[in-house]
Amino acid sequence: MERRTHSSASKLLLFLASLLLLQGASASASESDADVVAPEVVAAATQKNLNEKIKVFTVATEPTDGYRRYVRSANVYDIEVTTLGMGEEWQGGDMQSAGGGFKINLLRKAIEDLKDAEDTIILFTDSYDVIFTAALDEILEKFKESGAKLLFSAEKYCWPDKSLADQYPEVEGKASRFLNSGAFIGYAPQVNALLEEAIENSGDDQLYYTKVFLDEEKRAKLGMKLDTESRLFQNLHGAKNDVKLKVDLDSNQGTLQNIDFMTTPLIIHGNGLSKVDLNAYGNYLAKTFSGVCTFCLEYPLELDEQNLPIITLAVMVPQAVPFFDMFLASIEKLNYPKESLHLFMYSNVALHDDAVKSYVNNQGKNYASAKFVLSVDELDERQGRRLALDKAKLQHSDYIFFVDADAHIDDSEVLRELLRMNKQFVAPVFSKYHELWSNFWGALSENGYYARSHDYVDIVKRDLIGMFNVPHVTTIYLIKHSAFDAIKFENNDFDPDMAMCESLRNAGIFMYVSNQRYHGHLINADNFNTTVVRPDFYTLFSNRYDWTLKYIHPNYSAQLNESMVIPQPCPDVYWFQIVSDAFCDDLVAIMEAYGKWSDGSNKDNRLEGGYEAVPTRDIHMRQVGLDTLYLKFLDMFVRPLQERVFTGYFHNPPRSLMNFMVRYRPDEQPFLRPHHDSSTYTINMAMNSVGIDYEGGGCHFLRYNCSVTETKKGWMLMHPGRLTHFHEGLLVTKGTRYIMISFIDP
Repeated sequence: MERRTHSSASKLLLFLASLLLLQGASASASESDADVVAPEVVAAATQKNLNEKIKVFTVATEPTDGYRRYVRSANVYDIEVTTLGMGEEWQGGDMQSAGGGFKINLLRKAIEDLKDAEDTIILFTDSYDVIFTAALDEILEKFKESGAKLLFSAEKYCWPDKSLADQYPEVEGKASRFLNSGAFIGYAPQVNALLEEAIENSGDDQLYYTKVFLDEEKRAKLGMKLDTESRLFQNLHGAKNDVKLKVDLDSNQGTLQNIDFMTTPLIIHGNGLSKVDLNAYGNYLAKTFSGVCTFCLEYPLELDEQNLPIITLAVMVPQAVPFFDMFLASIEKLNYPKESLHLFMYSNVALHDDAVKSYVNNQGKNYASAKFVLSVDELDERQGRRLALDKAKLQHSDYIFFVDADAHIDDSEVLRELLRMNKQFVAPVFSKYHELWSNFWGALSENGYYARSHDYVDIVKRDLIGMFNVPHVTTIYLIKHSAFDAIKFENNDFDPDMAMCESLRNAGIFMYVSNQRYHGHLINADNFNTTVVRPDFYTLFSNRYDWTLKYIHPNYSAQLNESMVIPQPCPDVYWFQIVSDAFCDDLVAIMEAYGKWSDGSNKDNRLEGGYEAVPTRDIHMRQVGLDTLYLKFLDMFVRPLQERVFTGYFHNPPRSLMNFMVRYRPDEQPFLRPHHDSSTYTINMAMNSVGIDYEGGGCHFLRYNCSVTETKKGWMLMHPGRLTHFHEGLLVTKGTRYIMISFIDP
């Protein structure tokens, strides 16, 4: 039963906006608002006679997300609703405690002409936290079955005056004993009689009705009863274990049942602290699904390319993350005119400061405006997010689009798609690759932290496609200007995202997530070690997808196709495109930063026995903490290529005791004498480019008198090790040559 307090002028503007929608105004980028809703009097196509017999009233002073949901549910069941108070200033108190007399006074005035209409029925409900789940004929039937002249919904708690609890009639078992004012139905004369006593606008409506009910004489005279078994009305506060949502697996349509009395209530009220529960149930009630998500198709925003919304793009880097270069590339590729974007970048991480500064310096001129805040500015995350929001207000942005650095956008259309959904707050569903960790929570625990909802896994895995009202969203989301003033990042108990979500929930602003289209994913920043050189390289196990994108050659997969001919520069020497330039550059940088190259002598304490027959200047992968990762690389990317060309040989996983980078220099070790490798097969990957980084070099296979000298950076030679492929490393005459060697299955 939440209420909002605004100035009369702002209420009038909201009221006029709702009337525009009544006229069928098409949503445009500049004019359509997520808070433009259906009209005060909702037209019904059917049930004309019942709508004449049953007059449905509600009170709402502004068209909130909850009101829009309420009106939508009425529309679905062809229920005509008259909204009282729309566009007026709320006068019923702040509703954090007792209040709501304003509703009684509005209703009394609206129905005074019906006081003698004995065949007319009045149905009153709250709106911001109420959903219809059936048509008027079913509602009427349930009312008549009650035998009451005036039927109120019932709840578990006696509020606002607990001292009155003992005066209520006893109920059996798990029945709800106490009156709730959020919904009632009765014949017009009885409802008029109910409202005879005066009440201040700031007085409490529930206490008002309670006192009438507790007066036995008045209760009998009015034929007044409580729906204690939730046959017509269901109040959710305190009833979480009393109800169960049942969702049809084919249509995804839901019904809410009271399992204590095996009833199917028709009007659902999220009273008190049950707003989050109502939001979760509401994702499936009132025909939001009919095989597909019908709710997703309603009131889309049509983008006018000549008058697109102005958006503040807030790029937030509150923690160190891997693959930040790829993240920035995805920001750059967003399909939205940069002249309509105000760029704000916040970094709280020294590791990423230079990249943020470089991006703004190089790309900022393309945006409407560009500003960055770096870690040296010493603003914490709350301050950074607040500053971004303040900038959006200052720039009169229509929206702010927050994107944290752990959200990698894979679909450049994501911003346009979110705009088309036409919500005050909407986010794409992002999750860690092949994991259930996502950017939203489907439910909350009692202390406001994560709890898994019944549909969480289906939403993350996209087994259920739609748009869902959830209590918590993080990492990437689009917020409309109409919600800016409600946002608070400050809370001593919660982190900034939790604080923001709590403030939006308290303001009645729904947070939607959509998985209708795959837009991107989350990277895993857990245990990201920023103390090492080129830390992205170390994250294969925690971020396999992004590691592969960054470090594996884009043509790798094509080589697994049997129809592709693999080059053989020499007999049984195969040449594969396997790793990217970034792989080569990062691994060379790691080795050079380590710097402890072997001396090229036969003595080598790194080996069992301490002797190397054919020594090179090298560093082993285990010396830089990468041996386990590299063995995984061999298994994931080298073994499939080996099986492709050396048919009939399978060894899963491959073994390799020696994985090392060799450095050739004219003044250090310029060549390597002829030798056999101690391996079933050997791989030799070029880490830099001949003719650019060095001259000379290559590999000569003596038995075949065949040389490979035009090696290519990121390409791999694969050849048998023992017996057949006696070979040597050719002379490097200038520069530095790096190669990566593995002796596989020794």
